[in-house]
Amino acid sequence: MNEKEVAEIRRRFRPDKNNISSLRGCLVNEKGEIVSEFNQSLLTTPQEECENILTILKRTLSGTLGKNLIDLEFDTKQVTDGEEHKLLMALRDSALKEEESVGAFYQKVIQSVHLEGNYLILLVHDTYDVPYRAKDGEKQEDASTEVYSYILCSICPVKMTKPALSYYMSEQAFHNCKIDWLVAAPELGFLFPAFDDRSSNIYNALYYTRSVEDSHGEFVDAIFHRPPPMPAKEQKETFGAILEDALGEACSFDVVEAVHDELCGMILEHKETKREETLTVSGKEVKEILSSCGVSEERLEAFDQKYEETFGKDTPVSPKNIIDEKKFVLQTPDVSIQVNPDRRDLVQTRVIDGVNYIVIRADEGVEVNGVSVHFDS
Repeated sequence: MNEKEVAEIRRRFRPDKNNISSLRGCLVNEKGEIVSEFNQSLLTTPQEECENILTILKRTLSGTLGKNLIDLEFDTKQVTDGEEHKLLMALRDSALKEEESVGAFYQKVIQSVHLEGNYLILLVHDTYDVPYRAKDGEKQEDASTEVYSYILCSICPVKMTKPALSYYMSEQAFHNCKIDWLVAAPELGFLFPAFDDRSSNIYNALYYTRSVEDSHGEFVDAIFHRPPPMPAKEQKETFGAILEDALGEACSFDVVEAVHDELCGMILEHKETKREETLTVSGKEVKEILSSCGVSEERLEAFDQKYEETFGKDTPVSPKNIIDEKKFVLQTPDVSIQVNPDRRDLVQTRVIDGVNYIVIRADEGVEVNGVSVHFDS
């Protein structure tokens, strides 16, 4: 799914836009026991409460593609007779009305999710008459091309509020607020089937994880039986380690800066051209950048091998996962310097009397511990 398709489904989660008749789910305690189950009608829910529920669900479609929102692809055998895929199809085709399927799904989630404290499993089913979109992008609401039937699952921590003092205007007095349980933003969830090319794709699901450090591998395996995606933070650390190991002494300041520049350029161009497809970069493309920096063929082959071993042959990654286009940080064991990525021209490296130095040009506006300082001429 691309950003436009995700945004199109996100817009469904408004009281006047969706065809969701009920919200199903259960509350699970810290022991992994179902405390209560519910099947709440959204049609009779007060508007303010309905909007809050839809806002929580909509957050399962938030974040960055490739980082928080990840496409998971089933193989043909799974779609044909895979247990996990069959269960997801049963949930969708029955519009969450088949009790046995719903109960089996709850158990799969409970056995694979490990969150601190209580949490909610929320499930909704929706049908969307996909409006026809002409080549010029004009949408025709009365010309539907198909009905997109899908389920959305959100798994949300439930946290107890802290004791607090509140002022009650009607009584003109202070009282302690009642301690209660609040539903937090989703920690993980998914959309099935995917909405690819503005059409239903039962070979894919869109998986959501709030954390860039934890992709909840056990959950992915239990629900989709697919290899868990490498967390975005781990991708960044792994990519850096590949550069260090493969290039060795050739991993210079200039080479790392050049890789950062090229990848930032790709991100900027993708944003400016407003391309619909998700931006990715392959190991081959990074290898070409390294080659343009004068890295030897031996080191390039070493990079190629390590990239393939780690990410997989011809496996693309999101540039946003392996660099931070908003930061450029230089570190030594004792010093950390963060530079505006657009002003890296202020930083240079020097070897003076055989000692390596990082030199920063400082014209004006220099502060030390928040105090403006001047340099002796």
